Amino acid sequence: MEDINRFFSKKNTVENVSENELYKSGDYLNVIKAFSRITYKSIYVIDYQKKTFEYVSENPLFLCNHTPQEVETMGYAFYFRHVTKDDLELLFKINEIGFDFYEKLPVEERMLYTISYDFHIVNESKNAVLINHKLTPLFLSPDGKMWKAMCIVSLSHNYTSGNISIFKQGADDLWKYNIQEEKWVKEEKIKLSERESEILRLYAQGLTINEIASKIFVTADTVKFHRRKLFDKLGVNNITEALSYATNYKLL
Repeated sequence: MEDINRFFSKKNTVENVSENELYKSGDYLNVIKAFSRITYKSIYVIDYQKKTFEYVSENPLFLCNHTPQEVETMGYAFYFRHVTKDDLELLFKINEIGFDFYEKLPVEERMLYTISYDFHIVNESKNAVLINHKLTPLFLSPDGKMWKAMCIVSLSHNYTSGNISIFKQGADDLWKYNIQEEKWVKEEKIKLSERESEILRLYAQGLTINEIASKIFVTADTVKFHRRKLFDKLGVNNITEALSYATNYKLL
């Protein structure tokens, strides 16, 4: 039997929300709906008090051929229906370790953190698609529990599930979770050189190697040299993956 409570941590139980807190949340959904109209990514909002999806955007990646309203109605049952068995267990694990990490943060800093991870979702064609999922708080309860959170879904640049990391806005460090050793490891964020950023931006504009070389007054071999260094730095195999990585991790 589906147990959606496995998606919710006792450390983040939100029992009651005051009228004042409800008032402060106001019409925030109008802002999220506007954002969803100008991004290719899928967006949805979790209400941890009601244990439901409060909003699901129309962007098709996350919908698996359902309407947004159908996904809202299914709520967490959607995951039991469209996530592979192994990755469903992974999501339960991420829920556990994520809230363990979150509980140790100072309450005044909790809004600044985002967790990112990859898992497979089975679409309407019965194909398992690897997606990247980012979750960040929208509202906290008076005692610092996550009341509502926004989730953004995009195609992953990785090849396997997991890749769990936590970022703090404005910080130069990130935390990656080592599944084998079951612990968080602090790392420094990757930083691109000005030349690497320039080449990536030109690739994003659709320019070829020769066009980029002409634009920045170097040879095509020099562009290839910087591109190879960039691939090695990001741990990717091609320019599409490099662009996806740079976008997901806000390197550009």
